[in-house]
Amino acid sequence: MTTREFNFDGLIGPTHNYAGLSYGNVASTSNKLKPSNPRAAALQGLEKMKTVHELGVGQAVLPPLRRPRFEFLRQLGFTGSDRQVLESAAQTNPMLLVNVYSASNMWTANAATVSPSLDCSDGRLHITPANLSNTLHRSIEHPSTTRNLREIFSDENQFTVHAPLPSQPSLSDEGAANHTRLCASHGGPGIELFVFGAGRTSEPKPTKFPARQTRLASESVAFRHKVLNAKFLQQSPAAIDAGVFHNDVISVGNENVLLCYERSFVNQPEQLKELQSAFESEFNTRLFVVEFKEEEISLSDVVSSYLFNSQLVTRPDGKMTLICPTECEENASAQRCTQRLLSENNPIDQVKFLDLKQSMNNGGGPACLRLRVVLDEAQQAAVHQGVLFSNKLHEQLCDWVNKHYRDELSADDLRDPKLIDESYQAIEQLADILELPSNVLLDL
Repeated sequence: MTTREFNFDGLIGPTHNYAGLSYGNVASTSNKLKPSNPRAAALQGLEKMKTVHELGVGQAVLPPLRRPRFEFLRQLGFTGSDRQVLESAAQTNPMLLVNVYSASNMWTANAATVSPSLDCSDGRLHITPANLSNTLHRSIEHPSTTRNLREIFSDENQFTVHAPLPSQPSLSDEGAANHTRLCASHGGPGIELFVFGAGRTSEPKPTKFPARQTRLASESVAFRHKVLNAKFLQQSPAAIDAGVFHNDVISVGNENVLLCYERSFVNQPEQLKELQSAFESEFNTRLFVVEFKEEEISLSDVVSSYLFNSQLVTRPDGKMTLICPTECEENASAQRCTQRLLSENNPIDQVKFLDLKQSMNNGGGPACLRLRVVLDEAQQAAVHQGVLFSNKLHEQLCDWVNKHYRDELSADDLRDPKLIDESYQAIEQLADILELPSNVLLDL
């Protein structure tokens, strides 16, 4: 075994639904209150994991969080049994109910920011769970996410799982969706790019949608992780206003490749020139920056196709595969962009298209569904082994999904008390499959 990048994908939970809770996420709001298909969603996510695993790339899973989260409603004054709280919330404020049912933790690119030990001055792998303070439904995730991560990365000689940053506006943190690591290879040190939307008073701001990641949050994560080589870029306010709520919707990087749109960052030409110079000086090798122009693909097509939310991975032969949603195959401009990638001189020699429509309808593509973690041999042995992907685990999880998940879920179904028991029972059985303590996954 050698140092490898593992993709920790979030298992899509049994309460996957379309509540349209994410302001600024065009797909989420446009599909609000449409029926969802939880079983299909989870199986699509598992198929993506299987595809990555078969490419020879490290793959692991992160469990869904227990939903519904009635503790939150009780903090707001709802009382009685779970059934009574359910009925009262449904009558008083149905939007509160959909918040506690949200399965948005499936997008583990937002779960945390991870800095490999190779990049940190203390030689330990650092993880900061994101506070996700910008939206109500996601702000209730981080206590459970932190608990799960501390169980999976429990060896304190190898890993440091920090507490989330304080939940307040100037420290709004959305995790690895705004973080990219560039390096000559996963087995060597890297440059960590932290992208923020909200910066200093003098820096430009979006006018329509909120900037979810702040400069102070990014700087604080880099500081506490003891990152040796960190760079901070500001996301384009115009892109945010067009529906690019996270940086991973408009750029994606892997090792010595960075794909981006021409309107990804503020002062982009200067920033990219400086980045290339720093990379080549540090690693004595080329950084392939592939920039797509507006005449090639419009910003609206970038957002609808999720071209840059594709998953870019390095196979054992050193070449790269770009895993795109099928929306990129169906969008003529996005497909031409993928063909351009294959025709040019860069490490990408394969493009795969996967059906992730259930996640895409809520604004999450291939990259949203995974948290990248670079592990050396000792860390691979120290991580909880039950979450590492295998063909056997894939079969077990598919059987689990088919047993416990509903085929369809509507907004009215969230009022069904049977869904509470179904969801809790599914998580309890999952604990056995992943060999994790049920009290940790149920977090009761």
